[in-house]
Amino acid sequence: EGGTAKVFSCFDEKLRRTVVYKTLHDPLRDDEIETQRFLREARVTANIAHPGTVPLYELGRDRTGNLFFTMKHVRGRDLRSIIEALREGDAGTQAAFPLTALIDVLIRVCETMAHAHTRGVIHRDLKPANILVGQFGVTYVIDWGLAKVWGEPDIAHSEMGHDEDPALTPVGRRYGTPFYMAPELARGDAHIDARADVFSLGNILFEILTHRQLLTGETAKEVADNLLNQPLPKPTEAAPDNNIPPALETICLRALEKAAKDRYPDVQSMMEPLRDYHSA
Repeated sequence: EGGTAKVFSCFDEKLRRTVVYKTLHDPLRDDEIETQRFLREARVTANIAHPGTVPLYELGRDRTGNLFFTMKHVRGRDLRSIIEALREGDAGTQAAFPLTALIDVLIRVCETMAHAHTRGVIHRDLKPANILVGQFGVTYVIDWGLAKVWGEPDIAHSEMGHDEDPALTPVGRRYGTPFYMAPELARGDAHIDARADVFSLGNILFEILTHRQLLTGETAKEVADNLLNQPLPKPTEAAPDNNIPPALETICLRALEKAAKDRYPDVQSMMEPLRDYHSA
């Protein structure tokens, strides 16, 4: 279960396969904003149609009228659980996910996002919990419910609450999880482009390198204040014992520039030096 939806593993009797079945929590079934967000997640996921998105099979209503969609059942772990296990020193995770493997995961995410951006879709809620690492090195970007789709109006226009849990994607909001949002999202800027996702990718790279979160704070407002008004730490400052390669720190710091104009202009430009490092 998440903040707005619940997910089941179930059996498709017609095609005789296990699928994932997602539906809104009962109190939200008639909530207009969450219904529109749920529909957007299904439709955006289906229309991006990339190897890095989970194949979506069906969208409909059950016999009581609740919206649902079904999608491929992916066996694997989300990147958040992997990073947490690395932080705790889990030997099995350390063996399965050395730095080179994690950079490969990030490159796969960049490939998916570069494709999405060419389709006019900005994710706006990229974070380790929304990256699934499946078997045989397959990586998926999930949860497109807060995506900005060029040519379509935003679903929600609420202001940020002061007391929201910064680790969660707030219900009914247009922005992503406070710990991972770009400064322009925290400010509520009217114009958001692909560089907001570049910042989030830099944030994810920071966690890959340090096994720590970039931002801190007890509430969404406190996190936003720290993001906008305090200097961001360098990976080597946050984790001096991690032997962080200088090339990766350079990529991370450019992606995390607070001014969008100072970041990589697009995901492709960030992906190229990551590939250069990975192939060296």
